[in-house]
Amino acid sequence: MVLLGVHGACSEARFPPCARREWQFAAQLSRSAHPCHVEPLRPERFILRDGTTGLGSRRRHAYAGNEAPLQIQVGYELVYDFPQPTPLILALNVHYSRASDMISPDHMRCEPVVPIYGYRDGFGNWCNRLVAPAGRVTISALGVVRDSGELDPPCNEAVQHQLQLLPEEVLVFLLGSRYCETDRLSETAWRLFGATPPGAARVQAVCDYVHRHIQFGYEHASATKTAWEVFNEPRGVCRDFTHLAIALLRALNIPTRYCTGYLGDIGLPPPYAPMDFAAWLEVYLGGAWHTFDPRNNVPRRGRILIARGRDAADVAIATTFGPCELVGFKVVTDEIPGAV
Repeated sequence: MVLLGVHGACSEARFPPCARREWQFAAQLSRSAHPCHVEPLRPERFILRDGTTGLGSRRRHAYAGNEAPLQIQVGYELVYDFPQPTPLILALNVHYSRASDMISPDHMRCEPVVPIYGYRDGFGNWCNRLVAPAGRVTISALGVVRDSGELDPPCNEAVQHQLQLLPEEVLVFLLGSRYCETDRLSETAWRLFGATPPGAARVQAVCDYVHRHIQFGYEHASATKTAWEVFNEPRGVCRDFTHLAIALLRALNIPTRYCTGYLGDIGLPPPYAPMDFAAWLEVYLGGAWHTFDPRNNVPRRGRILIARGRDAADVAIATTFGPCELVGFKVVTDEIPGAV
């Protein structure tokens, strides 16, 4: 089994034990905007309105308040070499909760063309499956999403529920999971945050701590690193920030789920980091789910959800059932200038 993931992405490949390897890459695929069926599309290069190639472009625009609605171009291009025909499961479409915001759907394209079939996983995320032929295979998508242009909404007054009053559907997000060892971090969580006010203030205290505790760097990425490991060796990427915060919050009896998606540098000044997918979390407080981001730890614009789950294992961008090599990766999350 191979886990692929750097920033917010996680991808998994399963081989026989003798062929087991573990990889890293900063990618995430995208599915068709339709949850049930995906028609294979003819591969093509993506051209923006200004005539330039969409993938890899980096346009950012600073804001001066009074944010207006905007359009964001999102997409990716993954290039693999497969030594043999290989089944894949891909989890990359913009989340169904943003379906009404899709101006141009992020249909998946595969070159060479193969049948692509869509389905919904147990968390409601849109997924695709295909069989990649032997040789070089390019999987790509490009779409346009309408966004409010507003910062992440604040969550200052949301209250924490008593455990016995939580709805049944959120209880799974209190439990330990593959990357979030609540049992190993429970004592630490209560020692560090037991005296903080319950609710949003406690969540922010955890995010502040994780943001300070972990040193960010792509060179520290590991597909197998857990919350416990990054707590003890505090270096990692955004998925590690998110896993540690999730484990601590669940240990504090706050339902918390893992999110992955697009998050560009819209509204931020340069220099800009390499474009990648991102990870953040959502907590259940006051009868609703609220976004927190321990990696950036400030409200951001243009956050576009792809998938939710217990941790990165539930939202693996690609599960490849056989050996393969990722030889190319691009992702784009750019505001379209002048679009309303």
